[in-house]
Amino acid sequence: MMSMEPGEVQVESMDVQNLQEVPMSQRCGLVAIVGRPNVGKSTLLNALVGQKVSITSSKAQTTRHRINGIRTVDDTQFVFVDTPGFQTKHTAALNRTLNRTVHGVLADVDVVLFVVEAGRFGLDDAKVLSLLPADPVAKPVFLIANKLDEVHRRADLAPWLQGMQVRHPFAEFVPLSAKKKADAERLLDIVKPYLPKQAWLHDEDALTDRSERFLASEIIREKLFRLTGDELPYTSTVVIDQFKEEGSLRHISASIVVERDAHKGMVIGQGGERLKRIGSEARQELQTLLDGKVFLELWVKVRSGWADDEAHLQSYGYD
Repeated sequence: MMSMEPGEVQVESMDVQNLQEVPMSQRCGLVAIVGRPNVGKSTLLNALVGQKVSITSSKAQTTRHRINGIRTVDDTQFVFVDTPGFQTKHTAALNRTLNRTVHGVLADVDVVLFVVEAGRFGLDDAKVLSLLPADPVAKPVFLIANKLDEVHRRADLAPWLQGMQVRHPFAEFVPLSAKKKADAERLLDIVKPYLPKQAWLHDEDALTDRSERFLASEIIREKLFRLTGDELPYTSTVVIDQFKEEGSLRHISASIVVERDAHKGMVIGQGGERLKRIGSEARQELQTLLDGKVFLELWVKVRSGWADDEAHLQSYGYD
């Protein structure tokens, strides 16, 4: 495994009182998780944070927003930034927005985790790799060879890793399975020395920077994607119309937005059974996440062409 000297933040001037409040051993940094769709980026984020903060499904474009997952261990705070899979097959406004999100994240972070499937590297992976910084000192990039549990012949990985080393000056090579807790903990140890010495950005017990309202829309969208499978095109989303708190009770009203009447029928299902199941599974998970009762009301609305309309994208929270 290759290693390098960890970077530190150069501070030209700082108030003496503030300097005394920040332990000199404290580290904090932003770590981007990037890759093509469906390589396990969100699963890895959840494993690193130790709790689900990003939704997962087999459908492309499941992650559509920049989502920060936060993990504080001893004197170090890791701020992991989950990104949409970089889109190369579609040119709609939604896909262009997702790709802008990826570009924006790369400019902000201290470390990049480039996630691929162990033993595989295709054209879509190469397109993402071409976006990554090539200076391992200025911004280290780790090769994360995920889904190691699915590799039948581990001996084949050695030549593959050597070939990947030729492709890019990776700071670290980390084969792992995002499904294994021990692998996630090992990755934390590898990332730690690369983070700058500086004050934490969030409270010690913080898990994400996203609101309960946002998390509610994401959980509903996850159930939508999982229960419709490949039947429903990617051009569907969830908008929270109302989010009210009354003590430990949340009243949530949400709209599932699709592009065609036929898609509406797919979501509702025969006799409304599929929509009821989406609502039931989302409500149960929300009650666990929010630690309280949830009253969830779902509607299905048709908005033709919304995924290729900049105004609609902005109104639905894609910025």
